[in-house]
This record gives sequence, structure tokens and C-alpha cells, in this order.
Amino acid sequence: MANGRRMGDGEETLQWSLVLGTVGVVFGDIATSPLYAMRVAFGGVNALSPTPVHVLGILSLVFWTLVIVVGLKYALLIMRADNKGEGGIMALMSLVLRAASGNRLRWHKVIVTIGLMGTALFFGDAVIAPAISVMSAVEGLKVVAPVLKPLIIPVTLTILMALFLLQRRGTAFIGGLFSPIMMTWLVVIAYLGVLSILKTPAILQSLHPIHALQFLVEETSAHSLVVFGAVVLVVTGAEALYADMGHFGIKPIRLAWFGLVFPALVLNYLGQGALLMRDPSAASNPFYLLGPAWSVVPLLGLATLATIIASQAVISGAFSLAAQAVQLGYLPRFAVRHTSEGKFGQIYVPFVNWVMAFCVAALVLSFSSSSRLAAAYGIAVTGTMVVTTLLAFGVLRRIWHLSLILTGLVLGTFLCIDLAFLTANFTKLHQGGWVSLVIGGAVYIVLSTWKRGRELLLARINTKGMPLEDLVSRLSHKSLPRVPGSAIYLTASRYGAPKALLHNMTINKVLHEQVVILTVVTRDEPWVPLDARVKIRHYGGEIYRVRIYYGFNQEPNIPDSLAFCKTMGLSLDMTDTSFFLAREHMLCTARPGMAPWRERLFIRMAMNAENAMVFWRVPPERVVELGLVVEL
Repeated sequence: MANGRRMGDGEETLQWSLVLGTVGVVFGDIATSPLYAMRVAFGGVNALSPTPVHVLGILSLVFWTLVIVVGLKYALLIMRADNKGEGGIMALMSLVLRAASGNRLRWHKVIVTIGLMGTALFFGDAVIAPAISVMSAVEGLKVVAPVLKPLIIPVTLTILMALFLLQRRGTAFIGGLFSPIMMTWLVVIAYLGVLSILKTPAILQSLHPIHALQFLVEETSAHSLVVFGAVVLVVTGAEALYADMGHFGIKPIRLAWFGLVFPALVLNYLGQGALLMRDPSAASNPFYLLGPAWSVVPLLGLATLATIIASQAVISGAFSLAAQAVQLGYLPRFAVRHTSEGKFGQIYVPFVNWVMAFCVAALVLSFSSSSRLAAAYGIAVTGTMVVTTLLAFGVLRRIWHLSLILTGLVLGTFLCIDLAFLTANFTKLHQGGWVSLVIGGAVYIVLSTWKRGRELLLARINTKGMPLEDLVSRLSHKSLPRVPGSAIYLTASRYGAPKALLHNMTINKVLHEQVVILTVVTRDEPWVPLDARVKIRHYGGEIYRVRIYYGFNQEPNIPDSLAFCKTMGLSLDMTDTSFFLAREHMLCTARPGMAPWRERLFIRMAMNAENAMVFWRVPPERVVELGLVVEL
């Protein structure tokens, strides 16, 4: 039943098609974690010995981590904190900012800082995930034949670089294969797990939480803390449940998780544990050794396909997040290419693609094994989880209006778990954990510098600005010659007359018959409906201020939005309209605002941003650019 009526056959079919779709897109990362999670715990650097006590303890932690972190925190709680149907760090940050809009500026800065930290760590996650996933699958070569071990790095790099090369063609042509392959993957790993469990049913004891508690109490050494950090690898990709719910909806993702993905993962982890109980030497690669000898080669092929799909999902997620960051003003304008006319959200961001490709290749060559790379992965994953929990606090308090005590009990519990995992992974800082911090730190500097730089630039421009009312009053007393046609002046400032307009009046000493001052505003929500897209204010003398509003998931198109102005009394003929853009030439100064090195970074980013007329879809033959010198 839905909304008091029985669901029709068509709706039910759509619902289940969405459930199947989530398997191929949302769960690709977390579904491939069995390839390396148990191996890192029992066969990686500073690994535990695979004794029955350790196996039961680690498996109990794995099971209850999946239940609490993925099931309770993300699937049941965090996914309810949607921003008009959209999820993800940026959407959550925008939601909390909107809820806290009436509070002091200090809280606004705190929320933005936390949100940008989470976004930066997500990019770190997105870089490491393809490297560790594909490498862990290809490492099955040494199980097939030890002599093939030297081929692991070349094969891994070949697969990953081919994947990045194909991004410009989009994923629509292979998207239909995602779900069937991942369904096959989940069924196979569940089946292998069941076969192993039947041989050693005692492994089912690990489902009792007492084994997890005993492990935490008795294994208190720093050595065990390092291994405890490996447990978090089983929830890599949990953030995707929240980030992708705008594409599939809450119910299909929950059905897929609880009905298929979670049972398959648990069965496979239990199966690997049962294998280690029977044969401790299998710790070198418990996943590939789970099946009979003949199954290693086909399992290697299936695992490689599954990790390619998981990598594709992460890369696409990075593209989407980068596009959101551009729209919200945290990144300069990037070239964003839509690779499918029929499917929303399939985009290609060339700059992000090649930066990721370079970083992924560097990681594969530097770490050379998935076990070593796991140390770098953990901090990015756990850091993102901590940020999500902190931002959720604002949702529970400001939007759901829960009491401080109840909010503290619920999120305090999750935060303690997240911080425990984060602390455990910080013990691996010298083993590679620093990579996540370096990538995250670099991305944070870029995001925060661009945001602060844009604020500073607007402040400098507005310092000597003229209120539009004063300009209209001055023109009424001392009119300028009016030339035929319309002039649209694009400006980021929501107030005052744009410098390009004053500059044009000073130099050319004329005005067009119709003058429109246009500002594009991105709201902190995913979608702005058409009836709320445009706002117009008439100042008299055929001078108008127009604001066009978009959501952070919408593609801006100024000509299309201006066509809507006709219904609101402002008619614009695009064949007789000129667009005036100000190209700022910024100078680094010692004035208060930003450190000189950040000003230089901001100027460099601005110089390499995509041309405004291309980004806003403005006809280039109708554009006039005017230079403007600004001292930062």
C-alpha cells in the first residue's frame, strides 16, 4: 500500500527496477569490500594471527558494524535527512545552512568548515577507492599462479587508465550491464560463503555481540588497535546510500540493502571466517581461497568486472559532487559535459577526471598492494562518516526539533563509533594514512580559497558601487542617448549597478533602450521550479533587475530562463540583445582579506575557469566583454 491505495503493476515494476538499479550503482563499492577487508585484518601489515578467538572477534565486529553504521545510521536515520529528495555531503551542508540561516555568522562558518572538510575527504575516498578495489581484484593473479605476481601492477594500471579514458564517452552504453553483473557477484559471494559456513557452522557464534565486546576489552594493545582500523573497510561505500538516493529514492535503496546486499556480505564474511578457522594459512587471500581451485580464474574475472563497476560509481560520484560545488560557488567554473540525453546525472568533468587518473596511478605505483593502500583508505572513509554525523546534529535539532538530550543520545552513540574507527585509522598515519590527509587538505584549501576569494572579490567590487536607484535618478536628470536593442549586464553582485554598466556608460556614453541587470543565484536546494525561477524588478526608464534562480543540481541556461520573462511582462528579443560581461583582472595586494599565497591561488584558478558565456550557455556572437581591474 502507498498513500492509502494499492500499488499498481506498473508502479511495482518500476519500484523493483529501481531496486535492481541500486545494486549496480549504489552498492558497487561496499559490495566489493570482501575482496580485501578480511585479508587486511589477518594478512596485512601488523595483522592479527587467525586464531579462533581473533576470527570470532573480528567477524562479530564486522557484523555489528554493518548493522549499526550502514543499517541503523545511514539506511534508517541519515537517509531521512534529505534536501528535497537529494543526499550527499553538499546537499546535507546546504540543508543545515538553510535551517541555521537565522543564527549567528559564527555558526554559519562552523557548518561550512565541517561540510567542506567532509567534501574534501570524499574526494580523497574517490581517488583511493578505484585503486584499492581494482588492485584487490587483480591480486587474484598470484592465487592463480605465483609467477603472475609481477603482472598485478601493469594490469591494474591498464584497467584503471582505460576506465578513465572511457569517461568522456559516458556510461550509458554499459550502464545496463551494471546491475546484472553486481547481482551475479552478490549471489556468487553469498553462495561461496554458505558452502564454507556449512563446513564450519561454529562460525555462526560470531553473530553474538559478546565476541565483539570481548575482543575490544581483551585486545587493548596498540597492535590490535591497528587491526581494529581494518574493520572499517567493510563499510567503505556506505556514504553512497545517502549520496545516491536522489537518483533512486529511499525505499529502493533500503530494500536492496536489507534484502540482498547485507545478507550476501554477511554470508561471505562468515564464509571467509569459517575458512580461516579450518585453515589459518588462507589468511594470505581468504576471498579467492574460499572456493574450489577451478573457481579462482572465473572468480577473478567476475571480481575485476565488479570492481570496475564500483570504481565507475565512485568516479561518477566525484563528477556529480564537483558539479554541485561549482554551482554552490566552492569551485571555479569547470567544463561539464553531459554524456547522455536520456539519463539525468550522467556527466563528464574533464579536469576532475584527469586529476583523479593521475592520483590513482600514483597511488598504485607508490603502494603496490591493496593491503598497504588500505591504511590510506581508512582515514578518508571514517573522516567522512564523522562529518556526516556532525552535520546530522543540525538536522535533528534545527529541522526535526528533537530535544538536546535525545539528539545527543542518538548521534552521540554514532559519533563515538565513528571516532573510535577514526582513532584506530590514525595509528596507520605513517603507513599511508597521511595520503588521505594530504588529498583532503589540498581539496579543502581549493574549496575554501575559491569561496573566500569570490566573497572578497565581490566586496572589493561593491566598495565603489552605485545603488541602482541612484543611477536611475541620475539618468532622469541627465539622460544619455539610447540606442536600439536590449543590453543584459551579467553580475554576481545582487545589489547596485554593475561595473560593466558604469564602464560602458563612461566610455561609450550611451545606453540601450532596454537595460537588464542579470544575476544568477544558486539556492541551497537541488531544484527550483520554473514558476519560481525568475524574479523581476522594474526601476523605471526601461531599466530592470532580473534574478534567475537555480538549484545546485540544475544546469544553468540563461537564454532559456530569459524566455520565461515574457510571461512576467519583460519581453527580450535574443536577436537584438547584447550580453555584457566583466572580465576581472585581479591584482594581489597586502590588503586584509586573504594571505598572499591564497590570493595568488585564487587568481590562478580564476584564470583557468571556463569562460562565463560558455558556462551560462550565452550565444558567443552576442557577447561583449569589458575589462575590470580589481585589487584584492
